[in-house]
Amino acid sequence: MISLNQVLYRGHKKPIVWDAYFNSNGKRKPIVIFCHGYKGFKDWGGWNLVAEHFSQQNLFFVKFNFSHNGGTIENPIDFHDLEAFAENNYSKELDDLDAMLNHLISEAFEHKNEIDISNITLIGHSRGGGISIIKTHEDKRITKLITWASICDFGKRTATTGELKQWQKDGVKYVLNGRTKQQMPHNYQFYEDFKAHEQRLHIETAIKHIDVPVLIIHAKNDPSVTFDEAVALHSWNSKNELVPIENSNHVFGSNHPWENDKLPIALKTVVEKSIDFIKD
Repeated sequence: MISLNQVLYRGHKKPIVWDAYFNSNGKRKPIVIFCHGYKGFKDWGGWNLVAEHFSQQNLFFVKFNFSHNGGTIENPIDFHDLEAFAENNYSKELDDLDAMLNHLISEAFEHKNEIDISNITLIGHSRGGGISIIKTHEDKRITKLITWASICDFGKRTATTGELKQWQKDGVKYVLNGRTKQQMPHNYQFYEDFKAHEQRLHIETAIKHIDVPVLIIHAKNDPSVTFDEAVALHSWNSKNELVPIENSNHVFGSNHPWENDKLPIALKTVVEKSIDFIKD
């Protein structure tokens, strides 16, 4: 069963658009929640095919758009709401992930008979990997963590470095989206939120204190987030496993739009390694 573009309304907060992929057979399945990265969205590239692969292995796979990722309810693909994008920050993404998790394991969840709430894996890609690490550290409901091409430090990202005085003066700075050619705005509140919660958002501290199984997957030739970041994550937690992917990139050979009915070889390997880890 595929349940697309469901909307989680949250009172005064922006809604979250999400998908679920699963075999509707009345058997309780491990929950897998996927977090997209910076300038990402739930329907990017091969993520729909990825979701199908997980559901075929009898896993309950959920992917969602962070509320301020720039997508809308009407247009969850790409970036139709740059005002929301400008107001995004790490704290909001952590809050979104918490809201999504709370919804899935609530008594009111319509598919509650299909899920095993004692078996919850987070998968985070790129910046979503960092968010997933922080969340796993903070939330004892998470039983496994998988990172795909994850960052190891929020502090050194372009969103928190650069001409800070000019950014503060202007109130906004822009980053070009190479694919859509949009100038993506970041309001100065992003930096202020990071500084206000810097201790909470310290990925090294978080992963050092995670005691559930962790799988780190990263392409050795990743040009966007270098393999050194995976090595760092691996060095900070002796209980984790590092899987290097040869001859690939930050998105494991995928691109957007992905018009093939098969996953690229590298991403298929990533998916298979992840499923094995969850089912082990």
